[in-house]
Amino acid sequence: MNLNARAASYVLMQFILLALLILAPRDASLYGGAQVPLSILGLVFIAGGMGVILYSFFALGRSLTASPVPKEDGELVTKGLYSRVRHPIYFGLLLASIGVVLDAGPWPQFAIFLLLLVLLNIKASFEEELLAKRYPEYREYAKKTPRFFPRLSS
Repeated sequence: MNLNARAASYVLMQFILLALLILAPRDASLYGGAQVPLSILGLVFIAGGMGVILYSFFALGRSLTASPVPKEDGELVTKGLYSRVRHPIYFGLLLASIGVVLDAGPWPQFAIFLLLLVLLNIKASFEEELLAKRYPEYREYAKKTPRFFPRLSS
């Protein structure tokens, strides 16, 4: 499979999993008496995740692409949120996905969330290989910056 086909397959699988996460049957009643507070917390996570995604989109500027293949005219962004986490868009997706699990109910959303986490790890590894080839400074940046989840302390 060539580079672009592999990249496209990761993007397609990501969008399928996100659609399944949102469209899968909802059953928050499994949370019992915690249903309402967990639903509210879920909505907070969804809003926070969407905020991180939007901020990250703007921070990437001309480097923004859904594909894990870096753009020819792109640049390596390591400032702002990208100084805290290498893949803030994936972090935002995961944060929002946890929110969906909390709001919608644990089944089947949690299983879909786990599949999304695995896929994003695979996609990020592929993307990081390409970034390291394109930008010599990427390996040093990757050593000091977490992949998905920012450290709580510096």
